[in-house]
Amino acid sequence: MLSSTSNIKRALRTELRERRRNLTATERDGATEAFTANLIALTTSKSARRVACYLSAQNEPNTRPFLNWAAANGVETLFPISREDGLLDWAHGDGSTEITGLFGMPEAVGEPLGPIAINDVDLIIVPAAAVDETGMRMGWGRGYFDKTLGSMQKCPPVYAVIYDDELLDAVPREVHDQPVDGVVTPTRILTF
Repeated sequence: MLSSTSNIKRALRTELRERRRNLTATERDGATEAFTANLIALTTSKSARRVACYLSAQNEPNTRPFLNWAAANGVETLFPISREDGLLDWAHGDGSTEITGLFGMPEAVGEPLGPIAINDVDLIIVPAAAVDETGMRMGWGRGYFDKTLGSMQKCPPVYAVIYDDELLDAVPREVHDQPVDGVVTPTRILTF
């Protein structure tokens, strides 16, 4: 049986998915350009030479132009690969060669480096459904990034990529949920 917090999260995720689906092509294109500029600015400001970043799915903020910039500018990128045991492996990739992984999400093609490969990155960029003003992240419900972030002894800065209207006053929280250090939206980079 799901807890009341789980039910609230599920309803909020449904609403947020619908909002993303209703964005026009023009709104998506404008947001992609702005996300890219802000992700580049964040990476540059952190002097990050090794970044962990997700490959965006269809209705997520588009990370691909940023990943193309990273590849062209010598920023090494690790991509998450979902495992059936609930952990993430990591792989090098070019940001454009991909397969459909577990749950129908895009994943990089590459030799898995193991879950601890992320320990050597300078910056982690994660997807999110929403983030609140304290930095609490609500993901899409599988817990992969929460497990990864919660298991790291020395975690580099973690930024979630969300649309402006997904920065909320508060998000429902469960014991396993992990906060982020900041968010990247089309209009700003916010550090908590």
